[in-house]
Amino acid sequence: MSHTNRCFTPFQADVSAIALPDRFTFPFCYEPHPLCVIAAEELQHHISTQQAWSHPFGLDGDETGAHGKMFGVLVVKTPTGALGYLSAFSGQLAEQNHLPGFVPPVFDRFADDAFFRTEANQIAAINQQVRVLKQNTQADELRSRLAESQQQADAEIEALRLRMIDTRAERKQLRADADAHSNDSAPLLERLAKESVAEKNQLKQLKLRWEQRIRTLKDDLAAQNAELHALQEQRKQLSAALQKKLFGQYRFLNQRGEVQSLNDIFSLAANPIPPAGSGECAAPKLLQYAFTHQLTPIAMAEFWWGRSPKSEIRQHKKFYPACQNKCHPILGHMLSGMTLDDNPLLNNPAEGQEIEIVYQDEAIVVINKPAEFLSVPGVNVKDSTLTRLEQQFPEVEGPFVLHRLDMSTSGLLVFALTRRANKSLQKQFITRGVEKRYVALLSGEIAHGEGCITLPLRPDLDDRPRQMVCFEHGKAAETYWQTIGTEQGRTRVYLFPKTGRTHQLRVHCAHAQGFNTPIWGDDLYGEKANRLHLHAESLSFDHPYTKQRMTFQVDPDF
Repeated sequence: MSHTNRCFTPFQADVSAIALPDRFTFPFCYEPHPLCVIAAEELQHHISTQQAWSHPFGLDGDETGAHGKMFGVLVVKTPTGALGYLSAFSGQLAEQNHLPGFVPPVFDRFADDAFFRTEANQIAAINQQVRVLKQNTQADELRSRLAESQQQADAEIEALRLRMIDTRAERKQLRADADAHSNDSAPLLERLAKESVAEKNQLKQLKLRWEQRIRTLKDDLAAQNAELHALQEQRKQLSAALQKKLFGQYRFLNQRGEVQSLNDIFSLAANPIPPAGSGECAAPKLLQYAFTHQLTPIAMAEFWWGRSPKSEIRQHKKFYPACQNKCHPILGHMLSGMTLDDNPLLNNPAEGQEIEIVYQDEAIVVINKPAEFLSVPGVNVKDSTLTRLEQQFPEVEGPFVLHRLDMSTSGLLVFALTRRANKSLQKQFITRGVEKRYVALLSGEIAHGEGCITLPLRPDLDDRPRQMVCFEHGKAAETYWQTIGTEQGRTRVYLFPKTGRTHQLRVHCAHAQGFNTPIWGDDLYGEKANRLHLHAESLSFDHPYTKQRMTFQVDPDF
């Protein structure tokens, strides 16, 4: 990769005929500019052919330690008008922060050995003290004695209670016999009363003895743990202070020359503590280098190179937007003052579209939702099938939302118009009495057949609204499927979701352990097309009033 001025790379291809964009890339939802596509292809060629470093991308079939990497390209113009691009990788590459031809990190925490030395030595000393205290056998002995004492106390108290039940029954019988022969029963009744009081006092004294013994053991154990807890709290505070010191070293520029640290940037965020890895992604690295070296940003794109992660949806060579949790606040500052492409999430794609009512009676309404139409109001766009129905049926108790479709998914939705109908249909959805069938067009070919995908899902906390596969914390998600046929290199399939997780069908199709083939037009987990080729084709449920089975079907328009 030839370069001048350290990291600036002139285009090897002739790009003179390609018009520059009028505005800079909106990094969280974009179509890569042709110049970015060419820059990415040239960078990919360099990655494939260079011999200076080695990284386990997993493309050679060896999965040992394999992990892909996000790369970025930023098309820039020099002060003299020369056009080229910068290249960056997220995090480390080949276990290094600095590699020839790539922009450096915004801050290299490993460049200065003395930066962390004082704090690190303090934390290391505390860690050693914590290890010693945790190996203290006296605390283990106290915990063991406490458990044994609690168990013995429970056993003795329960045994005494059982004896009291037996003696109480005996005294009851003696009193009954005394009532039957009332002559001279007073001494007997007095003795029985004293026995009852004595037993209650015995139970009280037994409980008191064990409570005192157990309290003493707990106090001794608390004293043993107090030093450990104090050290752990001190370590926590030192780590937080060191983290804040580190975040203060990440100082980001924007085009106006304004500088803000990570602490400044995240101070007004919902979570003022920056997530781990903030500032290490490709996009902020690229912009920082451009602003530092008086290069004018023209367009930017990021792509994945290598084996797909186990959890996230990342396809080799595919372009992806910047992440939300870490990059959104940072890029908000760095792009301040620049003219950006429109944020498509602020536009209302449903404007000018109509919803088709498939069926309606006094209890329900079934509609065919168009693609790119919200089911319910969103954060930025309020227009939705729900708001349209509220306008159309102003006199009903509802409409009540029973299920949803992604904005990009078309197909059948049922709404309840009355509370009675809502209660009945809600129960059917909860007990899985509602049957749904989707049809999807996958972007590649899969083997003919049928089967089941069971990949648990949870939100990607670093990149909402995307979902990820997580076997530890994810919720169960189950999708049955059948192939219909192939057409022009794509596969048409039926999908039968048995659960209703967010983006379930999209992730199950795109994930490496699912079909490993995104739905055609999936701009979140694959590549954008004219639309997402996913359609809720069939919907069956029992009518909430008549209890008759109803089935609706609307064929997709793709």
